[in-house]
Amino acid sequence: MTTQWQPLTDYQWATISPFFNLQRKRKHDLRQMVDAILWLLRTGCQWRNLPPGWPHWQAVYYYFDQWKNKGTFEHINAALNQLDRVNNSRETYPSVLCIDSQSIKLSPMIGNYRGTDPHKRVNGRKRTFVVDTQGRLWATDVDAANQADGQLGKQLISSILWRAGERLEKVFGDQSYNGIFANELTQWSIEFEKASRPESAQGFVPVAKRWVVERSIAWTNFFRRIVKDHEHTVFSSVNWLYLANIQIMLQRIDAYRQK
Repeated sequence: MTTQWQPLTDYQWATISPFFNLQRKRKHDLRQMVDAILWLLRTGCQWRNLPPGWPHWQAVYYYFDQWKNKGTFEHINAALNQLDRVNNSRETYPSVLCIDSQSIKLSPMIGNYRGTDPHKRVNGRKRTFVVDTQGRLWATDVDAANQADGQLGKQLISSILWRAGERLEKVFGDQSYNGIFANELTQWSIEFEKASRPESAQGFVPVAKRWVVERSIAWTNFFRRIVKDHEHTVFSSVNWLYLANIQIMLQRIDAYRQK
């Protein structure tokens, strides 16, 4: 993964451009709009402080809001996941997924979906990540940090089934998902397997089949926009997470092409 922002290459843009309406004339170049959004993701800049070299911040935000509401980012994310799996000689859809959550601080003056996670001692929001065995993000959701992991996981099951398709056979997770979430999966003939570190272990212990989701969560630290939740709506928070995975997949796909 590159440690700084880079504009989209011609190949990267060609890969995702079919998801945008390029047929009519526009005042702004859509490729530049996507570059600006990915720049914001990497640097953590505020919308109103977008430098003069970019289009006006209101124009960039307009396209971000339009694509977010149309589900464009989610569709691009799924398509890039499939392409990257094929490049790595895997089936298009995963048969195994891993689930975990991350409690993260929320910016001041935002009261929507705010809560305190008593275990992590975090006042903010909780992100749920569902990834495959190579760390690709397939489904995610954001809610108040005081919500139970199992209930949040249950709310994601429809998205998991929609994105993973009929190949899904098993989901790995820790003890917090071994209840309402696991029971709901059973109704869809999907096995849940608890993967937790030994009770006697201290500190960080990588757990087989589940450490990949911890790594995916760690990847969010490369994107300053999502190191802390700055969004007034959780829908925007979700789409920034998809954009982070999109950036990672685009880099992988471009690297694979250059081999």
